[in-house]
Amino acid sequence: RIQQEVGITFIYVTHDQEEAMTMSDRIAVMRAGRIEQLGRPEELYERPATEFVAGFLGVSNLLEGNIAERGQSLSAIRLADGTLVRVPSIGLNGADRIQVGVRPEKLRVVAIDDRDNAESDGEANRLVGTVLDASYIGVSTQYLIETPGGSRLTVYAQNIETSGAAEAYADGQRVRLTWRPEHTFVIGGTDD
Repeated sequence: RIQQEVGITFIYVTHDQEEAMTMSDRIAVMRAGRIEQLGRPEELYERPATEFVAGFLGVSNLLEGNIAERGQSLSAIRLADGTLVRVPSIGLNGADRIQVGVRPEKLRVVAIDDRDNAESDGEANRLVGTVLDASYIGVSTQYLIETPGGSRLTVYAQNIETSGAAEAYADGQRVRLTWRPEHTFVIGGTDD
C-alpha cells in the first residue's frame, strides 16, 4: 500500500518466496551473492533457468534426458527409461543433455486401467509409475510416484472429484502421469 501511494521503486529483501511472488513485479533470485535468475514472478516459477531456482520457488520434478529430435516449437527428449517427452524448443539452446522439469500441480494422475481422456489426449506427455505414498491434505492429495527409471515425482492432485482419503490411489498401485508439453521447462539447455 505504501509503495502504491508514494509511487516509487522499492527494493524488498526477503527469504519468503510466497511473499516475494505476491509483492513483486520482478524478482532476483540470488545464490552465494550472485543473481541466478531475474524476471517476473510467473517467469521464474514457470520457466526456472537453473535447478536452484526451480527448487527455491517450490517443488519441481526434474528428469534427466537427451534430445532425441529438435522441432521448431516442440522438441522430443528421451528420458533414461526410454520414454519420449515433448518440451518447448526455446529452452534447449544447443545442448544435447538436459533436465526437463514439471511442477507437481501440472501433473494429472490416473490408474493405468482407467479409460479416460489421458488415453485419448495424444498431445500430452505420459509417464507410468507406481504410487509410493498418498497423503490426503484436504484441498489436495499429495502423491509420491516412482517411475520405472527410478525417478520419484511429486504430484498434487486437487480433491475436486473425490470425497476423502479412501478414494486416493493406494500404495503400490500403477498409475499414468500426464501433462501438457508447454508445462515442461528445461534446465541445462546451454553448453556451459
